[in-house]
Amino acid sequence: MEQNNRHIRALELDKVLLMLAKETTCDDAYESALQIEPSTGLYEVKVQLQETDDAYMLMGRFGSPSFGGFHSVTNALRRADAGGMLTMRELLSIAEVLRVLRSLTDWRKRSAGVETSIDWRFESLSPNKYLEDKITGAILSEEEMADNASPALSDIRRKIRAASSRVREQLDKMIRSPSYQKYLQDSIVTIRGGRYVVPVKAECRGEVPGLVHDTSSSGATVFVEPMGVVEANNDIKVLKSKEEAEIERILSELSAEAGSFADSIIQGYQAAVELNLLFAKARLAYKMKASLPIMNDNGMIELKQARHPLIDAKKVVATDIQLGIRFDTLVITGPNTGGKTVSLKTVGLLTLMAMCGLMIPAADNSRLSVFHQVLADIGDEQSIEQSLSTFSAHMMNIIHILDEADPHSLVLLDELGAGTDPVEGAALAMAILEALRDKGAKIAATTHYAELKAYALQTPGVENGCCEFDVATLRPTYRLLIGVPGRSNAFAISERLGMSGSIVERAKELVSAENTRFEDVVETLERSRQGLESERQEAARLSAAAQQAQKEARDQQDQIKRQCEAELERARVEARNLVARARAQTDALLNELDDLRKQKKKVDAETKARLNAGLRSMENDADPVKERQTDQYVLPRKLKAGDEVLIFDIDKQATVLEEEDSSGNVLVQAGIIKTRVPVKNLRLMEKKKIKKPVGSSTRTVRSRAEAPVMRELDLRGQSAMEAIMDLDNFIDGAVLSGINMLTVIHGKGTGVLRKAVHEHLRRHPSVKSYRLGVFGEGEAGVTIVELK
Repeated sequence: MEQNNRHIRALELDKVLLMLAKETTCDDAYESALQIEPSTGLYEVKVQLQETDDAYMLMGRFGSPSFGGFHSVTNALRRADAGGMLTMRELLSIAEVLRVLRSLTDWRKRSAGVETSIDWRFESLSPNKYLEDKITGAILSEEEMADNASPALSDIRRKIRAASSRVREQLDKMIRSPSYQKYLQDSIVTIRGGRYVVPVKAECRGEVPGLVHDTSSSGATVFVEPMGVVEANNDIKVLKSKEEAEIERILSELSAEAGSFADSIIQGYQAAVELNLLFAKARLAYKMKASLPIMNDNGMIELKQARHPLIDAKKVVATDIQLGIRFDTLVITGPNTGGKTVSLKTVGLLTLMAMCGLMIPAADNSRLSVFHQVLADIGDEQSIEQSLSTFSAHMMNIIHILDEADPHSLVLLDELGAGTDPVEGAALAMAILEALRDKGAKIAATTHYAELKAYALQTPGVENGCCEFDVATLRPTYRLLIGVPGRSNAFAISERLGMSGSIVERAKELVSAENTRFEDVVETLERSRQGLESERQEAARLSAAAQQAQKEARDQQDQIKRQCEAELERARVEARNLVARARAQTDALLNELDDLRKQKKKVDAETKARLNAGLRSMENDADPVKERQTDQYVLPRKLKAGDEVLIFDIDKQATVLEEEDSSGNVLVQAGIIKTRVPVKNLRLMEKKKIKKPVGSSTRTVRSRAEAPVMRELDLRGQSAMEAIMDLDNFIDGAVLSGINMLTVIHGKGTGVLRKAVHEHLRRHPSVKSYRLGVFGEGEAGVTIVELK
């Protein structure tokens, strides 16, 4: 256990747990946070992470629940359950716990509708409003019991106040009496030992008969209880004793009541502590801008934009790290202070955090594995007391790691083989890596040895990695690059710092040719990588710009569509208004014709033609659609009923109902509208046969606006009952189609059918008014109906 704790401390998990503990609000949750240990089972880890994620989600949607500053009441409740009497402070602590349980339950009810994995914890809270109110109603503070705690206590305190008032009245008379004022040090009434007294000059002690209860520090004043109030003070003393006895009785009663609920309150308190810890994890995740990792137990690690949680968020550099997917061993090289150790600690610490049920500071969809143990050799282990050098201390630690490692282990080794002869150190490092790989462990190690770089290049399952270094600025970028061996950059750094060029050149000559070629290859790879990285960034920038342009184009298209729809709606409204005005003018003209008929003036054909021409002119003037300029189109043949045509000036399809009349007009139907259109304004449309793909099916759904609805109903020759049924269907269809003027043909005859129609129209809820036709409409043989 001590060895395991040492590895955990090396990765600084204890510091993260301290950060978590500071997010809690009660002592038990604080201690629980510090005592969290990584879980080694995948199912258990997934459950813990899901609970943390659910708390994170609830906090984001509904805010953080209030836990207050509640404290443990387990010991007090167990003592009360055993028959002990609790103090007012302990009872108030129990009431505070009950208030927190009730507050948490109410908070969850307000966020109802979302099922989570922590709902069972809320259901375990067991609030007790009855006991909470009973305690808070009886106890005002840690030292004061309320008067209404019991009728007996209220009665006793009333008597105490009355007796005290009588004593004060007597003493007030005494201190105001001229015969006693000369003996008093001050004209006041005070209390000593729970009894009312007056301050008397020491030399006048014999002048005021009574009992002395106290003396001032100077000895100049004695506090005397006059004999006249001794009996009244005795009564108060007796009442005070009764008050204390009644308070003890009330405390015993409340303690027994609390003890009877001890188990449910303790269970609710423990659930509240666990919830407090869960929401502390959620708050820490928000502060770290953390995400939920995808867990596995086969050693796969893929961290995206991972950040070390103990480094200042303004300074930390996010990095991508992989292990256990394409390779089981990662060898990280590079200069000192370049970020190698931070990368190593980031892998280990984030793994331990996830195993503790904590969300990790990395991008979404990062993957981590559950390990049975995380073994780390990081930092300077030099021990003066044990007479161990740095190398020896590292070797002792690695020996323990070799003994404990297995296929379910994550091994992190910092500066492997350092502190001794480079040749022997490099050989020892390779041997250690091979031994750990034979055990099936997942390994990440840092080193300076070029031999290990070559070992990683030549060995399957072992991958190079380096922390990027900018030679131009002599500063590391702290980014981990997988698949690229690191360079020491010693020559370049020394030269930029001002070292003589001749010395640097001589040093290069002293380096072996093989090593020089290796470094040249690494340098070439690095230049290629940087070029590819620049190209990738440029491609990403262009892709983002293209996506933004596409989005703007879609937004502009949607805006144009909305504007078109708004313009069409405005045109429809204007058209309806124009038609209404034209209809009003038409009705006026028809009324004029009706007057002519009533005056029995004969209207010749010329007058009728003039009136019809006036009507057509009125319709043309009211037309809101501007006609398109006609072209030199010639119909390929004469139009006949059933032909599909295009009304050219308004770009509307229609169906021919009647052939061309003598005036060159054709009766067509466009939608629900029948109208006569000049033949030169029509274009014959060719019927195209559309070949349906095999296996497809189509269905034509005709909208209400497209369904043909007649404006005229002929009821002649029907019985009254048949006519009424047809009339009902006729009116219903007109209402659904938005038509408000109808013509009903019933004929003149005996007038029975007309009477039945009028009687029905009078009661119909959709009919606004009706009238007989006038000259040109059918006169008494038709009825014009106006719908609501």
